[in-house]
Amino acid sequence: MLPLLLAAATCATGDVSTLLQAHRAAVQAPAQQATRVARYSYSGEGLQGDLVSTVDETSGAFIQEVNAGIVHTAEGFDGRRAWRRDLSGFVTPQDGGDKPALAVNEAYRAANRWWRADRDGARLESLGCDGLRVTPRGGSAFDAWFDPATHLLTRVREARSFGTVTETHYSEYRRISGRLVPGRMEVITNDDASAPLVLGLVSLEVKARASRTLFAMPRPGARDWTLPASGRTTVPFQLLNNHIIVPVRVNGGEPLPFLLDTGGHDILTPATVKALGLKVAGASAASGGGEATNTSGYVRIESLQVGEASMGPESALALDFSPPDVEGLTLGGMLGAGFLERFVVRIDYGARTVTFIDPARFSAKERASAGVGVPFTFYEHLPQVQGTLDGRPARFDIDTGSRSDVNVTSPFVERAALRTAYPHGVTVTEGWGAGGPSRAYVVRLGELTLGKVRVPKPLASLSSAKRGAFSDASYEGNVGSGLLKRFVATFDYARQVLYLAPLARPDADASRFDRAGIWVNQADGGVQVMDVAPGSPAEEAGLKVGDLITQLDGQPVAAQSLSDVRRSLKLLPVGVAVRIDFTRAGVPKTARLVPRDLIPD
Repeated sequence: MLPLLLAAATCATGDVSTLLQAHRAAVQAPAQQATRVARYSYSGEGLQGDLVSTVDETSGAFIQEVNAGIVHTAEGFDGRRAWRRDLSGFVTPQDGGDKPALAVNEAYRAANRWWRADRDGARLESLGCDGLRVTPRGGSAFDAWFDPATHLLTRVREARSFGTVTETHYSEYRRISGRLVPGRMEVITNDDASAPLVLGLVSLEVKARASRTLFAMPRPGARDWTLPASGRTTVPFQLLNNHIIVPVRVNGGEPLPFLLDTGGHDILTPATVKALGLKVAGASAASGGGEATNTSGYVRIESLQVGEASMGPESALALDFSPPDVEGLTLGGMLGAGFLERFVVRIDYGARTVTFIDPARFSAKERASAGVGVPFTFYEHLPQVQGTLDGRPARFDIDTGSRSDVNVTSPFVERAALRTAYPHGVTVTEGWGAGGPSRAYVVRLGELTLGKVRVPKPLASLSSAKRGAFSDASYEGNVGSGLLKRFVATFDYARQVLYLAPLARPDADASRFDRAGIWVNQADGGVQVMDVAPGSPAEEAGLKVGDLITQLDGQPVAAQSLSDVRRSLKLLPVGVAVRIDFTRAGVPKTARLVPRDLIPD
């Protein structure tokens, strides 16, 4: 979402009223009700195109549409509800996370509501003679600065979704149709000024005020997916490292292993892009569970097919999100929200099958038998549900692409003093994604709830991230397949309900923590130790980061999958010594490791 601002400001004093009076006088906007349509040139993420911004100058309701090569997206707000059209062309309401608050912020600035005598109920604080901190009613705090000489708005800084911060700079003001508007806007994300998004004003048209229906969420477009006559198809999957791996055909080619991820997007890896001869457009920063960023681009694909379910054409991301050494196999891509949101998706972790169902043929009878219904909202592409963490109210994103039970965001950890509340945890690398390694303090909870569904004794990774998705204050936790594998989980995207039916016999390693205390990745000849938990059996046995484990209790590691090795480390018998054969700097060594429960039940 891009800031929608008209103009400017004041100084000479730190008084809020004087500042805003000077701003209003500088802008000299006409006192009339109108709809403003501005067209901007768009240059960012390696893409060129345009952005069209349509704004109701009275309420601030808006639509922003980006058309940049193969990227066509939109966001809007009708004064009551925010919505977005994603890269795949699917439209969803945006009621989760910080999306409603950010939409209110946009509308507040677009309509210059701070000019009103009551500031439209906002809380305003001075940041000095030329700055304000503004918290609109129903919105979130943002900072605005004004030029001391011209009193025109020069920049706005705002925290946004998934731990990002944007700072928008306004310049080259010009008067059009009686409105003083910035001719240039630069949007800088996470203080990286090396590649800003630049918008240049091309034209501004003022029309009679439009009905609010103009800004309402669009109805679904033409159907772009197919299923067989039965209205469903079922596909077997592998569960590797608590990740769902399904065979996917891209553009009718041979099946490739894809990660099925309700927390992700439709993505092709660079190897798949190259094999299919696709052209990558643009380049932008991508982040995940870790604090690092990666670079993604965009590709146009004709079709994605899983079993007899298919969709396309669509634009998708090109991203190296999972190196082979992390998962133990080379992935062809990710089957994410772009594909999943078009269907009812049933994931049977017990039978290891996923079923795609026509939403119109998912009957009331079938819904009643699918398990306990948990309503969800959309936080961008993610399903988000209300629940509790040991009685503490919390919003949880549902993310099958996460291997964990639940990752608790750092703002919630701090706000609820969770490190103090759970003193018997272990600090260790517990995940690896697009953002690199994720370190967390892992503890055992008493109970987590998702709606009315109670989950006893899950593991919780308490994040301390300063950047990335787990630094986001707009939700409290990210629930992954480590927890969901106790259920048959059915995602009804059209009705925004997640159904959970408990399995009679879930996996033995469900909510088990590694009894050795190490994180390993795949390597030639075995698995390589990437992290050792302090005070763990692995540390006591003398293992160090960089060691190459070749045998576990006499069994060659190279003959096993990485997923099986990690699983075996969780299920080692407590107190029974295990021989570890490994090499360090090429020198063969052995160690005696005595497993124990680092995080008891």
